[in-house]
Amino acid sequence: QMMKFAWDNYKQYALGKNELRPLTKNGHIGNMFGGLRGATVIDALDTLYIMELEEEFQEAKQWVEKSFDLNVNGEASLFEVNIRYIGGLLATYYLTGEEVFKSKALELGEKLLPAFNTPTGIPRGGSLSSPCSGMSWSWGWASAGSSILAEFGTLHLEFLHLSELSGNPPSLVSLSLSQVKNIRRVLNRVEKPQGLYPNFLSPVTGSWVQHHVSIGGLGDSFYEYLIKSWLMSDKKDSEAKKMYDDALEAIEKHLVKKSAGGLTYIAEWRGGILDHKMGHLACFSGGMIALGAEHGPEERRQRHRELAAEITSTCHESYARSDTKLGPEAFRFEAGSEATATRLSERYYILRPEVVESYMYLWRLTHDPKYRHWGWEVVQALEKHCRVEAGFSGIRDVYTTTPTHDNMQQSFFLAETLKYLYLLFCEDDVLSLEDWVFNTEAHPLPINHTDFKA
Repeated sequence: QMMKFAWDNYKQYALGKNELRPLTKNGHIGNMFGGLRGATVIDALDTLYIMELEEEFQEAKQWVEKSFDLNVNGEASLFEVNIRYIGGLLATYYLTGEEVFKSKALELGEKLLPAFNTPTGIPRGGSLSSPCSGMSWSWGWASAGSSILAEFGTLHLEFLHLSELSGNPPSLVSLSLSQVKNIRRVLNRVEKPQGLYPNFLSPVTGSWVQHHVSIGGLGDSFYEYLIKSWLMSDKKDSEAKKMYDDALEAIEKHLVKKSAGGLTYIAEWRGGILDHKMGHLACFSGGMIALGAEHGPEERRQRHRELAAEITSTCHESYARSDTKLGPEAFRFEAGSEATATRLSERYYILRPEVVESYMYLWRLTHDPKYRHWGWEVVQALEKHCRVEAGFSGIRDVYTTTPTHDNMQQSFFLAETLKYLYLLFCEDDVLSLEDWVFNTEAHPLPINHTDFKA
């Protein structure tokens, strides 16, 4: 019902219009799609299909067939276009088998290739590329024109599928997979401080620009795609698994902390100094660690299961300790405060999915009923505080029971938040974790149970 309400209002108020100033996965404002329209349509396609909203799915499909124009001119974020558009199109193709989604994904994939035109092959910060000019730019807020770990490290799943679908002889998209794999070679060459991956890398020199480490924004999906690349290869991509294991070992050693009140959290690291905060974006890590825990030695498996549960519990506390029962953008562990936002600029909630994402994974892997209970609390809070006449809106302060709305319904609310909540209450064989992996925008991609080409 929530999905239908969100879609129907989007259709009424926005379908077909250029979606200006969307909020990106990493929390930065801007028109990230280079003139592409319908981000919410593409992001919502597989959710509509999975929920068996047939009439609404057909509306979205018709829009893709008749109105989704890829011949646009402008700079677009490789990261955002990849996870939302290409991820959404690929997932819908695999779910339905309908060629229109495959052809649009392949066509769009070729338009993103200029982003790799750098001395190292690492896409520039923000990965702004102009399909028409073949040039690339950097976001002004990226450190010294650097590339961002969570952006250039979140390509492998989609580009591997694009390559496999592009056929023989190799197309430009197929050849681009080698550029994506080159990213790992650059990362394996560069020295990592205490085994950690900083968030900013120079696309010119292949060196770190500054030593800020975060498993939340700017770093998050890099780690996610390592373990998921291994799973998607049917556990044959040993390079990805080793990189994930080594990275998580360093995170456990240097960033995982326990508060005075007994809450486990993952701090940020700034040149050796810990910042005792977690962003909402970092709350995906409970699900990621739980997923990875199923595939290790027994001692490590048990340790990681416990760590995943503890982190997810901490993220639940960030919701439970607010007046709206929704979590803030970031919460801190300092000056006697635990799992609460201590700064006004961090008190907002923009319909983010990461907490319910972890609930879904922990439920699927443990069947502990508390995760469904916690998920239902989120459903009730969304209905009470975020539902407005024209859809669902973020709120500016989770610590007041009469919050002000931000009047934005993010596309990831339909792609991720509602999908993960739906799957939380479905049977486990609906998009089974044995057969599917979710990209960082919750678009399901099939696990390759046949031959894997490294």
